[in-house]
Amino acid sequence: MRKFTYLAILICASGSASAQSQVDVYGIADLGVHYSRGMNAGNTPVSGASVGSSLALNSGVNNTSRWGFKGQEDLGAGVAAVFQFEGGLNFDTGTSAKPDKLFDRLSFVGIKSNYGNLTAGRQATILSDAISSVDPLGMRYASFNPNINITALSNTAFGTHAFGVQYGSSGYADNYYRLDNMVKYTLETGPYTVRSSYSFGEVAGSNSALSSVAAGLAYQRDGWSVSGAYMKLKNSAGSNLQAYTLGVAYQYGGLVFRANAGDNSAETGPGKQTRQRIASAGVAYSINPELNLTTAYYRVRREASTYSDDGFDRSFVYLEQALSKRSMLYAETDYTSWRGNAAGITAGQANSSRGLGLTLGLMHKF
Repeated sequence: MRKFTYLAILICASGSASAQSQVDVYGIADLGVHYSRGMNAGNTPVSGASVGSSLALNSGVNNTSRWGFKGQEDLGAGVAAVFQFEGGLNFDTGTSAKPDKLFDRLSFVGIKSNYGNLTAGRQATILSDAISSVDPLGMRYASFNPNINITALSNTAFGTHAFGVQYGSSGYADNYYRLDNMVKYTLETGPYTVRSSYSFGEVAGSNSALSSVAAGLAYQRDGWSVSGAYMKLKNSAGSNLQAYTLGVAYQYGGLVFRANAGDNSAETGPGKQTRQRIASAGVAYSINPELNLTTAYYRVRREASTYSDDGFDRSFVYLEQALSKRSMLYAETDYTSWRGNAAGITAGQANSSRGLGLTLGLMHKF
């Protein structure tokens, strides 16, 4: 821990050494008391024989707890070198979100100019960039948000089956929201944002295995936002996972309407395929400058070879009260209805087909 303290001191000191350089230490601390029924503290459905209410202290129910460093140096002529390191945290236990990676969320360096940004390293995919402006929940509750989990491929596993194999260079099975070895290019020109990326699989003897390629386009003007992306990832055997997303948002006064549709299909074996379709919509309303209400609904349907069709419907309501510019008190409720065998089984018994969650939490940004 001492060496991380020294690292922070050195980075902050380097930021003050030159007026042309800037380095920031930042983070989010989000903790809430969470009540659940039909699910455990990790929002996994429980066996019908064990259904009951439970209380837990959960991290990241509003916004994922994290810490990081970011900075840039002016190189002249409108060009700057940039970097960012960011790791997820479990504030309820004091542990890293992923024990095998110190900076599991972001770790990149690049060049920023009037001709766009070019970055390389571990980064979020273009699918996640595309949904950020049109997700009905505003990217809240990342571990339980279907657009983050299913549309942007952060956690594709639920029920009695899953992809179960690594696609792309994420390093994990069933999680491809962030990829290692990625080169990403982003250009903002007028109301348009153009995105493209390629990640190297780095498999000996094969240039395509575990690689990925993606492209996206967004438009924003006069209260309207339209955003979409396409991505193709390969596993170590060269099989494909293809994903699409397209969404729209419109702001009218204190109201913001958002809707998004996602579709992905994976080759999971010889002659086998799994397809997931996601539709979502929601409204956010600013009751006053310090009080905001957000509602969202998600519909997920899955079709897979040798399995029955399944899926789930999930709705959320958030009420957020700003206490200051950096601190917020929030209340959250969610309800999930599982379809088919999507809730899975425990010890041979079907899990509960209904799940309810309630959270009262505090989020602080630093």
